[in-house]
Amino acid sequence: MRNYLAKRRMTGVLAASVLAATGLMAGSASAKTLTAKGAPSVITVGTLYASTGAFATSSLPQYAGLQFWAKEVNRAGGVYVKAYKKKIKVSIVALNDESNPATATTLYNQLLTQDNVNVLVSDFGSVLTAPAITLAKNQNKLVFDVSGTGTSFFDNGADPNVILTSLPVSSIWPKPLTSLLLQLKTKRVAILYCQNDFDGAQAQAIKGFLVKGGVTPVYFQGVPTSQTDYSTLLQSIKATNPDAVLELGYPNNDIAFLNELASTGTHFKFALTVFPGQLPALFIKDVGVKALSYTFTYAEPPTVAYNQVNIGLGTTAFQRAFAPADPSSVNFLNVAGYNAGLAVQAALQNATSLSPAGLHAGINAVSGKLRTLEGNFRINNAGAQVGELLPVGQIHPAGNRIAVKIIKPAIAAEIPMVNAKPLYPAPKG
Repeated sequence: MRNYLAKRRMTGVLAASVLAATGLMAGSASAKTLTAKGAPSVITVGTLYASTGAFATSSLPQYAGLQFWAKEVNRAGGVYVKAYKKKIKVSIVALNDESNPATATTLYNQLLTQDNVNVLVSDFGSVLTAPAITLAKNQNKLVFDVSGTGTSFFDNGADPNVILTSLPVSSIWPKPLTSLLLQLKTKRVAILYCQNDFDGAQAQAIKGFLVKGGVTPVYFQGVPTSQTDYSTLLQSIKATNPDAVLELGYPNNDIAFLNELASTGTHFKFALTVFPGQLPALFIKDVGVKALSYTFTYAEPPTVAYNQVNIGLGTTAFQRAFAPADPSSVNFLNVAGYNAGLAVQAALQNATSLSPAGLHAGINAVSGKLRTLEGNFRINNAGAQVGELLPVGQIHPAGNRIAVKIIKPAIAAEIPMVNAKPLYPAPKG
């Protein structure tokens, strides 16, 4: 395999040999036969990360959050595993997919069939999660999907092979956004989206919600996920004279689009991109405060803080523990990776076996009852996350930084967090 040494496993906080799945993954194992004597010395958590390529800026902080979770539970003596009635330390087995879905397919398969990991956690986003879900379904395994929200992952009714941990599924994610657009009485909405499960599903959902509200988008265009030249596309959008422009992409797409707006002096009354709220430091560096000012995005933890939790650290405590020298540097992907670890922890604490069905039953047992630093953890019967809904925010300049002001809540619990009214039409930065 090309660059095989670069893709060798990176172990987490506990260096340990990877265990064979002998008996542990068998669905027939019962609680009566699972004793502390037969327990593994570690619980292996297999995952991928991307050190290079288009998804590295999101993948690495997500992976760091998962590593932090492992460090925390091991410092407390390990995670309690109900199947063995004892605490067991965890070991992260991580391979580098370099943002390449084909490489990810090979490496997920290695984790499942050669390393025989006890738990599989996917890499960042729908593009790098899709191979894990395909393999999980084909091999009857379970994948903890951190941030792959594509609707197609959850469209087959009850699904025992996937659990979305840290973002809402794309089909419901944009509800507060479309509610805001209708509230602002926007009539001409332009939607530009990348053709992948994540962005495409959001675009279709937004279009559907708008049409139900009596607004038909004046522009609805898909582009490749590799798109970085927005000059011609921007001219086509401007020609529709939109009241609102929604660009749905990954960080590289959002950065290129916002820089095109700035370089051409183009200003829309309402412009939304997805990732400034997730990775503010990256966008300040690559786009600048002025170009970001008064654009719209989703507000996510740690901007949205949930401190009343019943598992793990609350949002503020996590920031302080994860980056004690600069808690403000913590971003959403750090939170998402840690939150995925908490979902794994909850599953292990409640599962009577380590089989896929056992782990799924374990997380189902606490669905709707689990309160984490991302809010209410609740999945539907397809494994889609439907509890951690995100408000809409507007970016305000704050010196050499930005502040994402919460302007449209997604759920009742977020109403007290609203701290600004939408500025529409948006002022020029």
